[in-house]
Amino acid sequence: MLMAICRQNSVSRPSVSATSKRTNRPGRPARQTGSPDRRDVILDAAEALFAKQGFHGVTVREVTSKAEVDVALAYYYFANKMDLFDAVLRRRADIVNQERIELLQTAEAAPGEDLLERLIAAFIDPLFKHLATGDEGWRNYFALIAQVNNSSEWGGEVMTRFFEPVVKQLVTELRLALPDAEDDDLYWAYQFLSGALTLTLAATGRVERLSGGLCRSDDYTAVQSRLPRFIAAGFRQLHADRLEAKRKDGK
Repeated sequence: MLMAICRQNSVSRPSVSATSKRTNRPGRPARQTGSPDRRDVILDAAEALFAKQGFHGVTVREVTSKAEVDVALAYYYFANKMDLFDAVLRRRADIVNQERIELLQTAEAAPGEDLLERLIAAFIDPLFKHLATGDEGWRNYFALIAQVNNSSEWGGEVMTRFFEPVVKQLVTELRLALPDAEDDDLYWAYQFLSGALTLTLAATGRVERLSGGLCRSDDYTAVQSRLPRFIAAGFRQLHADRLEAKRKDGK
């Protein structure tokens, strides 16, 4: 079931190899044999610009200028700016979602008292694994995700399209870890997890200033060792409060 969810999350689009087989039309730039994958060059440039300036603050021409390609090439690969934006989000979302699913499978297969912590770790670890490499592309991507997730204009719709199947699978696994939990408590607790996670991904430098340099936004080991336990404690407390309320009501 988990693998089927991952397949459903991928949107079918022509591959780069498929586009390279198209017959060149008037006004369409020809691809040069042996040249770098210019589609990825465009995506990298768009990712960096969107992360810093947001969707509305970037034009396709600015993207192609940064990528050092003709603007016609962007429209060869992408129908419009929104199509380009979606491609930027999809490219790494597919990787992260697959990794999350594999880790959730591992956590699910070995239940124990720390199942909650392991499920939350399975959800966050792929992100920090990529950030720990220092790769600029992954840093830009997660900064963009943090920005999108906090957008009242379209964050809910965009995050739903790219991440909802895996989030729903996480909630399903959390029900196994807390079988008597109420769904509203689970979803509120996930909301708080999502907020803490995306604030961390935003790497605003706020924690450095607050702590006088004691804590760093890029200390991913510190985050990974603390966040699962912090969030799991919140899940358990909400669950305990609900059970206590039911006891008092005599239910």
